Amino acid sequence: MTTSSDVKLLTQPRVETRSLLRNVYLYMMLAMTVTSGASWFTLSTGLIKSLGSPWILFGAFIVQLLLVGALSFALTKLSVPAAFALFFGYAALTGFTLSSIFIYYEVADLTMAFVSAAALFLTMSLVGMFTKADLTKMGTYLFIGLIGIIIAMVINIFLRSSMMDLVISIIGVIIFTGLTAHDTQKLVRMSRDPRVQGSEGSLLTKLSIMGALALYLDFLNLFLFLLRIFGRNN
Repeated sequence: MTTSSDVKLLTQPRVETRSLLRNVYLYMMLAMTVTSGASWFTLSTGLIKSLGSPWILFGAFIVQLLLVGALSFALTKLSVPAAFALFFGYAALTGFTLSSIFIYYEVADLTMAFVSAAALFLTMSLVGMFTKADLTKMGTYLFIGLIGIIIAMVINIFLRSSMMDLVISIIGVIIFTGLTAHDTQKLVRMSRDPRVQGSEGSLLTKLSIMGALALYLDFLNLFLFLLRIFGRNN
């Protein structure tokens, strides 16, 4: 049975939902643009040669973890400009570390992986927006699965099994396909929270940045796992 308060909750947040999601996808697209630009800059200037050093790669990886950690755990304490700087700094550093994929993979494989990732991401985003099913529990299982494939990837560094790599990649696609729907639904529900609706502009912007980071990581990992599948012969 729907009460008047339920109707109010369902009708009022629609504008807010569109506003929050619009910001989230805008920031995400800007981050992807920064990542692409950083990759192109790394390739065109010859900086990609520095990726041959394991110390530089390790250092970049540590900085990426620190940036994500700062955004995840200290977001409310950061100013909006600082949050934007960390987010787009992370996107730029990701572009630097990922620039090597343009050397190891064919353009056809990159294109196929990107188009497939975009199609899956769009589909699951729509599912997350409009499904009436509660995806909260699914998110827990997906997170457990994510930990599992990370462990499997570490083990496969030593085993170097192509079959295991294929299985990991397929599971990775499934996990991040599901996480896309889960994270989108989480954002929609967040936008319907009265506390978010009544929050000041700076907090809403920070939440949009956090949401953009989550979807950015979902799309990026979906793309990379698909690329591992399409480019297996490289």
